[in-house]
Amino acid sequence: MTRYSLAIDIGGTFTDAVLLADDGRSFVDKTLTTHNNLLEGFFRGVELVTGHAGIAPTDVDDVVVHATTVVTNALIERKGPPVGLILTEGFRDILYIREEHRYDMYDPQIEFAEPLIPAERTFTLKERTFADGTVGTPVDRDEVLKVIADCRAKGIVSVAVCLLNAYRNGKNEEEVRRIFAEEAPDIYVSISSVIAPQMREYLRASTTAINAYTVPITRPYLTALIAELKDRGFKQQPLIMLSNGGVIGAERASTMPVRMIESGPAAGALVACYFSRIFGIPDLISFDMGGTTAKACMVQNHEPLVTGTFEVDRRYRFKPGSGMPITVPSIDMIEIGAGGGSIAWVNDLGLLKIGPESAGSMPGPVCYGRGGEDPCVTDADLVLGILNADRFLGGDMQLNLSGAEAAYDRLGETLGLSREKAAWGVFEVVCEQMAAATRTHATERGIDYRGQPLLAFGGAGPVHACMVAELTESLKVIYPPLASVLSAFGTLVTPAQIDLVRSHVATLDTIDWCGVDRVLDSMILEGSTALAEAGIREEEFTFTFAAEMRYLGQQSEVRIDLPADPRQMRDAQAIKDIFEEEYDKQYGLKLDGMEIEIVNWLVTASGRQPKRDPGQAGLDGDRGEETRPVHIKGEAQEVPVWQRRAISETDRIAGPVIIEERETTIFVLGGWVVTRHESGSLVAEKTGEAA
Repeated sequence: MTRYSLAIDIGGTFTDAVLLADDGRSFVDKTLTTHNNLLEGFFRGVELVTGHAGIAPTDVDDVVVHATTVVTNALIERKGPPVGLILTEGFRDILYIREEHRYDMYDPQIEFAEPLIPAERTFTLKERTFADGTVGTPVDRDEVLKVIADCRAKGIVSVAVCLLNAYRNGKNEEEVRRIFAEEAPDIYVSISSVIAPQMREYLRASTTAINAYTVPITRPYLTALIAELKDRGFKQQPLIMLSNGGVIGAERASTMPVRMIESGPAAGALVACYFSRIFGIPDLISFDMGGTTAKACMVQNHEPLVTGTFEVDRRYRFKPGSGMPITVPSIDMIEIGAGGGSIAWVNDLGLLKIGPESAGSMPGPVCYGRGGEDPCVTDADLVLGILNADRFLGGDMQLNLSGAEAAYDRLGETLGLSREKAAWGVFEVVCEQMAAATRTHATERGIDYRGQPLLAFGGAGPVHACMVAELTESLKVIYPPLASVLSAFGTLVTPAQIDLVRSHVATLDTIDWCGVDRVLDSMILEGSTALAEAGIREEEFTFTFAAEMRYLGQQSEVRIDLPADPRQMRDAQAIKDIFEEEYDKQYGLKLDGMEIEIVNWLVTASGRQPKRDPGQAGLDGDRGEETRPVHIKGEAQEVPVWQRRAISETDRIAGPVIIEERETTIFVLGGWVVTRHESGSLVAEKTGEAA
């Protein structure tokens, strides 16, 4: 009996669907994201791929995995329900004061994202937990009852609780949650000692507030998803992709949506690691360009970089510090507003700019014919001749070429350029933006990006990757199978996994190993429970350990991975050696004689690595006899057009060349040669000067 697994990835423009059969067959499709009702697009994608396979929902007897933008959309659009915040008396303005850091010290008009929870829905309690974790003043029940009454009066449906020093002892927060459960069970409660049990008040409060803001959205959404899947005959409850690159049960994910923010992009980074192992390339650049954004992640030694904090909703030129920080483990990547739907415009200085505003799926680029009027990147690709208006999504979605040309006539008139030169300018600028972001991201992490291969995927990634590779001095671009829907496929090759962090501050000279044991034991128990809920058997549980450390007196920490369980290791000198080696790698020096402090302990609980293959299409289709004019640097060239499924392992195809497949188009510049790898991937390698 053939077994089938299903993945659905909802992006800002398209919803991607992948159905894998264990006999090696794969079925993929894309449909426009339905932002008003995400489940509509979800099940449209399901119907498309099950229809291609000729099976019923009851035949999907392996996993159903879902990556979604529902949390990100809620934060960016600010359309969530009224949410409250409960703090310790004297700390009411923590979300406004932030960490008192100006991300641009020379800008007198500096802007920050407005707090999700305004002052009028912020409440305080006369309670106190001391820095050592002892409770000085317990929670007063009458005070909490008054807060509940105020929440009722203001229509609040969810509250975040972030009390002082709760990361050391969450007893007072637990008491607040207990009283709410008794007196107002209909109000969602998120407590910081569960959501983000780490030091630093603002980071903890921001993370908990974001979770509280999105719980009323994700709980009903995922509950409805579970019910609808069951009604349609699916046998498995869905697994949800998290920002850390693991999947977890939908029930648990619905209570901690703050962990789902980078759901889809994380899947893309994980699948880049999958292909790095297939190719035997330990270090490469994951380049994912979709309809709304572009993402880059540095894969090192077959693993993605991981960070303990990241930001959402950056309001000022995507600068760090201008958004809302979140302190949960996440794949470390850079994301910019440069996708197929990104809008091209001219600023007050007459300079061509791309994004960050996107036309999304509604109205979408002009060529989608859904009412869009602003010229977008996809419109430029069509005007240049890279895309074929009659073959988009295999011809199922006809593009409006005349509308795109008219939009670029208007843009060209503003710039004093022809239609084609304006479109090529957009092509070059968007590629340079992505290359610049990649260079910055790598350099800030001490990584030499030059010469590293690029793995290109996403609907627009293969169109632009060759130019991005030239700008980042890469000599190889890999176009994997299922490139357009690779993030969806990535959810099927990532294990069930949850990353946990606890603050337990001590210098290496004064470390209390018994206290460390208690912290690690609690995280292992929580991780085991989460894996069991995801259907993982106990004998498949694995745990890895890490720590975040710094020299005493420093503000920022360095993450180190530990080779063994610290409960058995108990070797402060070995931990010190690992830290100093990593510190020297990042900063080029060590501070001899300085005390070293452990701030956070980290545990990753994961199940076994799934073994699934994207499959390969048979060899058939046009072998390059067709050509069409493509405007490269504003000049028309006749460029051969191949069908991807026609390329064999013996072919060597010189650029410039266009290679079409149903869900995306590959555009390779002159000076590059394309071959087919045994995995089914196409590989472009630089051989000479670009055209």
